[in-house]
Amino acid sequence: MTYIREAERHVPVKGTYDLIVCGGGPAGVTAAITAGRLGLRTLLIEGQGCLGGTWTAGLLCIVLDTAGKAGFMEELQDRLKAMGGWMHSHNPHRRYRFVYDPEIMKVLLDELCMEAGVDVRLHSRVVSVVREGDAIKGVITESFGGREAFLGRLFVDGTGNGDLAACAGCGFDHGHPQTGQVQPASMAAIIAGVPDDVPFMPYSADKDALRVLLQEYGVDPTYQKPFLFKLPIADMWCLMMNHEYNVKCDSTEDVSLATMRSRGEVFRAVQALRKAQGWENVHLLTTSSHLGLREGRRVHGRYTVTADDLANGRKFPDGVCTVRFPVDIHTLELQAGVAATDEGIAVKPYHIPYRSLLARDVRNLGLTGRCVSGDFFAHASYRVTANSVAMGEAIASGASLAQGDAFAEDAGAAVGQEMAKRGYEV
Repeated sequence: MTYIREAERHVPVKGTYDLIVCGGGPAGVTAAITAGRLGLRTLLIEGQGCLGGTWTAGLLCIVLDTAGKAGFMEELQDRLKAMGGWMHSHNPHRRYRFVYDPEIMKVLLDELCMEAGVDVRLHSRVVSVVREGDAIKGVITESFGGREAFLGRLFVDGTGNGDLAACAGCGFDHGHPQTGQVQPASMAAIIAGVPDDVPFMPYSADKDALRVLLQEYGVDPTYQKPFLFKLPIADMWCLMMNHEYNVKCDSTEDVSLATMRSRGEVFRAVQALRKAQGWENVHLLTTSSHLGLREGRRVHGRYTVTADDLANGRKFPDGVCTVRFPVDIHTLELQAGVAATDEGIAVKPYHIPYRSLLARDVRNLGLTGRCVSGDFFAHASYRVTANSVAMGEAIASGASLAQGDAFAEDAGAAVGQEMAKRGYEV
């Protein structure tokens, strides 16, 4: 490979903060809002043009595993309801989830950040860190304003893929422990013109029915359990129907090709549905601008959540929330009629310990969301976004207790007590 040497640069320092949160998805934005409310001077850096990550740019449109999670999770639902952007998921067997309007979610997250006094930098990507010893001193971003530096006392990686931690030299794991394969990526879409007599499709049999309908008209979906669910917007539905296999979060080539293939697959599927009786008016409104990656780097923390913890329903003195979601490993390769497996791991309600939110290799780096410290199988359970919200609230609480430029591991019990006061089951 050929390399070039960049010229030395003098990068302007644009601000100094108590806490810098990199990544404005569900976990990062929660961390920033909570920290701002706790009186920390907080900066939130986000690469997209909106906050919310997979909730908004990713058009996920559904939040899973909300049981036992009050605090910010409950407030978010109340505010969405008041704005007309919330509805029940219409699945009586899985009550602890809800559906939302992604445009209202964008506006709400903007409002919450401004109310909390959080400084927000959209369209900005962290490209380097300033590290001294085992601490980060600052981050360097690239944006419309060129390269800019921001200095901080504490930092949180809320990028989902562990980008900040990787820049800082933290150790991490990625993919299946034997093969290195990662869970497939998916692109969500919003469609309209769905026939009135089509049921909600949250169940396995209904998903098979949609797959059979697509196959009848020449489309075999790469996600073998495709489904629709109604949004709290007139005549709008979210469509989930594709898988892109082994897309690595650190490969721009992988993500770019997967994005283009996904968009084409969704478009052709909707075109095929128009041939079915009663579906003549179905049409594609939009696809997500952000490809949904289920898996990225799992950063090494001061505790690693394992499949054994899940199977035994392990609780910890520094537990920050209780997870109930099953192990949900989407098939690592296309298998006819199969979409996911739990690898035989039966989950009992378990804790996420505060220590798993603390990077092992950098003393002032907190972790939140998908990149926290866990093994491949545990990650397949806690990765859903209600848990990301709880983790974000917890790491911000930990930041408020930190002395100097270090997250204190022994603050875990106090953080757990604070989460209980906020209404979380711990």
